[in-house]
Amino acid sequence: MYKILTLNNISIAGLERLPRDQYEVASEIQHPDAILVRSHNMRKMTIPPTLKAVGRAGVGVNNIPVADLNERGVAVFNAPGANANAVKEAVLAGLLLAARNLCQAWEAAGALAGTDEEIHRQVEAQKKRFVGIELPGRTLGIIGLGAIGVQVANAALALGMRVVGYDPQITVQRAWALSAEVEQATSLDHLLSQADFLSLHVPLLEATQGLINRERLRSMKPGARLLNFARAEIIDEVAVVEAIREGKIAAYVCDFPSNRLKEHPQVIALPHIGASTYEAEENCAVMVVEQIHEFLQNGNVQNSVNFPEAMLPRTEGWRLAIANANIPTMVAQISTHLAEGGLNIIDMLNKSRRDLAYTLVDVDRPIPKHLLDGIKAIQGVLSVRAL
Repeated sequence: MYKILTLNNISIAGLERLPRDQYEVASEIQHPDAILVRSHNMRKMTIPPTLKAVGRAGVGVNNIPVADLNERGVAVFNAPGANANAVKEAVLAGLLLAARNLCQAWEAAGALAGTDEEIHRQVEAQKKRFVGIELPGRTLGIIGLGAIGVQVANAALALGMRVVGYDPQITVQRAWALSAEVEQATSLDHLLSQADFLSLHVPLLEATQGLINRERLRSMKPGARLLNFARAEIIDEVAVVEAIREGKIAAYVCDFPSNRLKEHPQVIALPHIGASTYEAEENCAVMVVEQIHEFLQNGNVQNSVNFPEAMLPRTEGWRLAIANANIPTMVAQISTHLAEGGLNIIDMLNKSRRDLAYTLVDVDRPIPKHLLDGIKAIQGVLSVRAL
């Protein structure tokens, strides 16, 4: 019986994918094999020694101590693309909000007072304050062409926009999904100089923190509109407010309110609702639960942020799953232990990702405990499971 600890409410559509005769799922549980989480901050919690996997029902893993889990041989999964449509729709809404000053106009309408005739006169007197621009023919610059960025790019083309994208690490899978009409920027500065609207779709990493700073904002077209539905820290908000005051930026739409932004007349700060749809929550839960289930049952790895992709079809025999430091002779040492234990290898898969390697081995007989203990004792081995 596998034990699953939930640190947030996880959609029942996902939890139903865990067979009840094999899994115990609860928000309070001792010695969990896996943790399912959304926004809960795991960085200060004590990691149970029984933990084998963490599943984030979303994309960003900033709330998960990935580096610490990596050292323990614990796999961390997320759900890339599962909430992409929800965020895409929020970005499209942000484009229209920024282009037409809709939030500011709504607030002004709500502050009107007097008779209907007096309100009508006030409307006619002030509506010029909210004159906007139209999207067709405008250039949308997109930084990051992952699952969300690609959908935003294709949707913006359908609205008649010119789209320029920048992502030096775009995958083949995403490139196939991207419209051929999307233009490629040769550099980040090249993209910034062309964009009437700029939308960010990159993860928060050391390299992307403060990516849009004072210097880069100055290189943008006057009157550009900025959208951030990725992570707050990717943009230097102090520099954004300065750029608005200087007339460089016309509007900033983001999903991350702060005291500096929440009442600024040219900022629309939404309460982190980019992926908040029932459909996205279900999609993320289903995707990450299925990945956790496959990992616990068969050792296979898909959409992990720290483990390499490893999919070995299971047909016969007994399986061994080993996470270890990516150093020489590990496979040879594992094979030697199996041979000395009289086990014959039926199939094997070894994959590596930066400093970590992962091996799946199918053998012809049950794996005795003393053999598992011997493999665990190999220097550099992080975790071993017999499945």
